[in-house]
Amino acid sequence: MKFITFPRIINYIKLLFGYLLSRLLRRPLHYGMPAAVSIEPTNRCNLHCPECPSGMKMLSRDAGFMNIDSFRSIIDQLSPQLTWVTLYFQGEPFMNPGFFDLISYARSRNIFVSSSTNGHFLDMDNAKATVQSGLNRLIISVDGTDQQAYEAYRAGGSLKKVVEGIRTLADVKKSARSSTPKIIIQFLVLKSNQHQVKEIRRKGIEWGGDKVEVKTAQFNDFSHGNPLMPSPGKYSRYRMQDAGWKIKNILPNHCFRMWAGCVMTWDGTIVPCCFDKDAQHPLGEIKTRSFRETWTSNEYKDFRQRILNEREQITICKNCTEGMGLSRWF
Repeated sequence: MKFITFPRIINYIKLLFGYLLSRLLRRPLHYGMPAAVSIEPTNRCNLHCPECPSGMKMLSRDAGFMNIDSFRSIIDQLSPQLTWVTLYFQGEPFMNPGFFDLISYARSRNIFVSSSTNGHFLDMDNAKATVQSGLNRLIISVDGTDQQAYEAYRAGGSLKKVVEGIRTLADVKKSARSSTPKIIIQFLVLKSNQHQVKEIRRKGIEWGGDKVEVKTAQFNDFSHGNPLMPSPGKYSRYRMQDAGWKIKNILPNHCFRMWAGCVMTWDGTIVPCCFDKDAQHPLGEIKTRSFRETWTSNEYKDFRQRILNEREQITICKNCTEGMGLSRWF
């Protein structure tokens, strides 16, 4: 609750009001600044996961690292209203040499900071730096309870190394008497590991995780199926229809993410959300104008109008899980 300040509460009310009014009037009205953003430390990765455009070197955009000066500029512009920063988009954040500086700066502005990792860089030095940086939440991907199941997706990865890293981080937290970062073990359910769901819930805690989250997997070309797709059921995002596989959820012509937050690539390009992995819908760059100018620009208004009119026709929306749960009603 210490991150919920009065200006941030007012800002969130503005965002919600503008969003609901936009849905009612079917035109994009927007008030306030982002409540949450994702910022990409790097789009480089050490693994080669088959459904990841970064790991498979399928991104058309250049590879690089977010530098501390650009990051400070972003945070300085957004921090009065910004509550949450996710330091992750594509790539492996720990590969950015200045990763811990990014965390520390955001934390110095009383912002909740989370990140996500494949867990291969959690040696003793990085574990200590992670705890000291003030990172609030760290998601560690563990998609299998044995090496065979794990490497079916995390190509080039070592489950043993990841488990050692989890244990090291948990030990460092304990020695430092720190409650952060909260260690979240994330398990993508795949054909190769769906029989291990119960086991990961137990093992994740034994290894040192604070919580285990089981997540459905996204597949880029889902309409034709994929050998890694789990059996149809609650752990699959898709269902079979006559014309092929379809995403389960409806795609209503609204999306609160387009009003409440955005994603920034390592080079400062602003894109609508985390489903725009290759920055196919750039809305502005922090190098050429202020964030507020982009946030209120005609380009952003036009994209929000498309969300209100024809969300199903937007490529990055076709594989989106927004529309399930509470987001359907908001």
